Amino acid sequence: MEYRRLGSSGLKVPVLSFGAGTFGGKGPLFGAWGSTDAAEARRLVDICLEAGVNLFDTADVYSDGASEEVLGAAIKGRRDDVMLSTKLSLPVGEGPNAAGSSRSRLISGVEKALKRLGTDYIDLLQLHAFDAGTPVEEVLSTLDTLVRSGKLRYVGVSNFSGWQLMKSLAAADRQGYPRYVANQVYYSLVGRDYEWELMPLGLDQGVGALVWSPLGWGRLTGKIRRGEPWPEGSRLHDTAAFGPPVDEEKLYDVVEVLDAIAQETGKTVPQIAINWLLRRPTVSSVIIGARNEEQLRQNLGGAGWSLTPEEVARLDAASATTAPYPYFPYYRQEGFARINPPVV
Repeated sequence: MEYRRLGSSGLKVPVLSFGAGTFGGKGPLFGAWGSTDAAEARRLVDICLEAGVNLFDTADVYSDGASEEVLGAAIKGRRDDVMLSTKLSLPVGEGPNAAGSSRSRLISGVEKALKRLGTDYIDLLQLHAFDAGTPVEEVLSTLDTLVRSGKLRYVGVSNFSGWQLMKSLAAADRQGYPRYVANQVYYSLVGRDYEWELMPLGLDQGVGALVWSPLGWGRLTGKIRRGEPWPEGSRLHDTAAFGPPVDEEKLYDVVEVLDAIAQETGKTVPQIAINWLLRRPTVSSVIIGARNEEQLRQNLGGAGWSLTPEEVARLDAASATTAPYPYFPYYRQEGFARINPPVV
């Protein structure tokens, strides 16, 4: 397994990490994702560790905390062998302080996460969304206290816009607080919006990407085809409305190229989609999920080899979309490109 530095930090993470969203199985969204219990989770963790995958990602909202509990049980007795990443800020109740990143929410959220995970520290805590109602200085000073106390090792964000992340980084530099070193982002062959602003920001500021939903919310599994209905048993029937929108014609264009490369290489569609992401700038780790051992072993096969430049170019062309304003001039017009060349 290849390891990369997480952004500009000193922490090295595997290029593939495991997302525990399938653990617990509570609620309409996470219940559709999976219902892995502690015994099954332990087996999946075993397989990951055998392959060199030692970073496990979860969140307090995944199955109302059950994901953290199941993950904690699965790693019991081998805490030193794993790195734990979790997230908070999204609502976990109806109370006025049950959402956001206030000092109260962060401190209580971290304490509860530590208890559910069965550990006394979290390797990486990420804010699951930007809290526009709490000053960034309050957020950062609280994270600084938690880092200094030893309860957190590193901090990051997820689902922030460019200005929200840059404002936070500037405040951290100004006040001497810990910088965000990770940005957990949606990025896939059918969702390349990350490239327009957040990727250049990550390059400039040393923020590494942890990629969620690398298979386009389950659309790049190899089971979706042009002119055919979604297969029975696909979780898309229950979860499509929760995920990022995908243009269907673009999806089919991408799948056809993935199918062709799969036939030429002997790799599966998911493995090719994952490997393409591993070639992209700023990507530190791609988070893979699995409801069973077969899915996990297949997704682990996305690393350890490389697409050829010609194969990458075919995938780039099939998945390309027009950048939104103000970014498209930098891709289309020579004068703009000479001033600030695109990073991809």
